[in-house]
Amino acid sequence: MPFTLTMPKLSPTMEAGTIVKWNKKVGDFVKVGDVLFEVATDKSTVEHAAIDGGYLRKILIEEGKDAIVNQPVAIFTEKKDESIEGYIPEGVMPETVVAATQNTQEEEANAPAAPSAGKTGAMLQPTFTPEPPLEGYEFGNRGVSVKDRLFASPLARKLAKDKGIDLSTVKGSGPGHRIVSRDLELGQPDAIVAFGRQELPKETPGSYEEEALSPMRKVIGQRLQESKTFIPHFYTVQEIQVDALEAIREQLKKVGVKVSINDFIVRGVALALRNHPGINSGFNSANNSIIRFSTIDVAIAVSMEGGLITPIVRHADYKNLGELSVEIKSLATRAREGKLEKQEYMGGSFTISNLGMYGVTEFSAIINPPQAAILAVAGIEEKVLLKEGKIIPGKVMRVTLSADHRVIDGAGAAEFLKTLKKHLENPAMLLL
Repeated sequence: MPFTLTMPKLSPTMEAGTIVKWNKKVGDFVKVGDVLFEVATDKSTVEHAAIDGGYLRKILIEEGKDAIVNQPVAIFTEKKDESIEGYIPEGVMPETVVAATQNTQEEEANAPAAPSAGKTGAMLQPTFTPEPPLEGYEFGNRGVSVKDRLFASPLARKLAKDKGIDLSTVKGSGPGHRIVSRDLELGQPDAIVAFGRQELPKETPGSYEEEALSPMRKVIGQRLQESKTFIPHFYTVQEIQVDALEAIREQLKKVGVKVSINDFIVRGVALALRNHPGINSGFNSANNSIIRFSTIDVAIAVSMEGGLITPIVRHADYKNLGELSVEIKSLATRAREGKLEKQEYMGGSFTISNLGMYGVTEFSAIINPPQAAILAVAGIEEKVLLKEGKIIPGKVMRVTLSADHRVIDGAGAAEFLKTLKKHLENPAMLLL
């Protein structure tokens, strides 16, 4: 008897996946527990093991193709030579979802308007498409790149040689772009280092290629667009002197204790959130209510191939610097390997995004809903500082708090950053 294999839901937020690799081919017998295929989800690439045994008779979704959750991906039979002619796969097809969505939209459009507290009107997303490549464009002396192939009058060649002018830097104004004597006025000297181009561009201006979004990048784009569109962000910047922080880190390193600047930041943030619980909050847009998180669970943005993910350090304020360091390294490693369990990246009460290792001066991060705030950490810079009337050298780091103004006010954000600054500029207290 034929039966259908549909795309499984491999993460709580997964709506579709891309078949990366089939580990079985048509005609193979698949046992329960055999790894059948690998699928790229919105979080990672996951192996899917068969939960029913049978013969793989037809692959409906080839490698590299997308399928929504519960869409048929393959047909199996219990017996090897059983006919599948006329068998209609079970499951949800993309066109069914589109039709259902359209019907719902039509019903909503035709329904009488009713007042709805707390709901915003629908926004039609604008369309942004690239301009086509330029047609009929010529790059100056296109096709003429070497001096001995330049079109120039005999007089222009003689004058250029006498004056030491590089003809490849001259644009001809004569017939067929021929270089004449009057063009030499704008020429550059014929030297070892010159402005002459020996290689011409091969692509027409505006040329481009398009790359399909991965399932992870689709979800990242959707969530961040929704966050930036519907959450009233405001930003508060704080400059923190980190000379003492780097000094104590070096002292720990000399006695065999290796911790990163980010470990100190997570510890400082956790303690500051304990002092300012209003920042450790969120917003439930389903019923327009403020979420007051009871625990401090710090999510840390980790860059990985194809996107980013935010593994979470639970009860961060109860863990010392060494415990935080070990846990953060473990979470980051498993995140990049795609081995995090869903409870390790779902949730969190506050997020840290650190681009300090890239040397950026300052940046603002987009809030990770339903959280109400995210901290962007930039790189460390050497600066001349004025302290107690004296000019001294120092190292500073900028942090930017992005906050949801529905939940957090400017004064609360400023007080939180003031406390964080105190912790990081006096890092001995983070060792306690």
